[in-house]
Amino acid sequence: MPHISLRSDLYGITSLLDFRPQTAAPLCELTHLLLRGPSTLTEAERELIATYTSYLNDCMFCQTAHGAATCQLPGGSHEQLEAVKKDLATAPLSDKLRMLLHIAGKVQKSGRAVTAGDVEAARHAGATDMEIHDTVLIAALFCLYNRYVDGLATATPADPAFYEALGKRISVRGYTMPSNGYHPLVIEKV
Repeated sequence: MPHISLRSDLYGITSLLDFRPQTAAPLCELTHLLLRGPSTLTEAERELIATYTSYLNDCMFCQTAHGAATCQLPGGSHEQLEAVKKDLATAPLSDKLRMLLHIAGKVQKSGRAVTAGDVEAARHAGATDMEIHDTVLIAALFCLYNRYVDGLATATPADPAFYEALGKRISVRGYTMPSNGYHPLVIEKV
């Protein structure tokens, strides 16, 4: 049960964004820029960084929602996502993405855990300064989201169909705030 009074028909971060639109607006704008804005990293790669950070933080809502989005975007797959969770070192990834995820994992522990050697290794693997910057910011932002969602004990659905529907919504709409407010997901049963 959430620690504060939230709408019972909204879950996770959505319930918090709906609760305080004034704080939601800049958060949504930043998230949309980082995960859907112009970048040399694909949308699936950026979602994977968010998912991996959320996985390391054990935030079930965020890791499942963004994992579903990762898998629904071009270049993402369930097999790759599961391999990253199982063992980043052996997951089927480019060296560049592996090094960026390594940096995201360091950020998840502490910003100070990222070393000059980590950054140099990412550069050596082909990462640009902008990609390194955005990886650190995505990981830091999702640490904030994970703590926000779990710190207020938001409702976390158990139904995988909910996350598939949310992943589709995220992959299609991105992170812009809806002009007519947040609405519950309609889950189509097949």
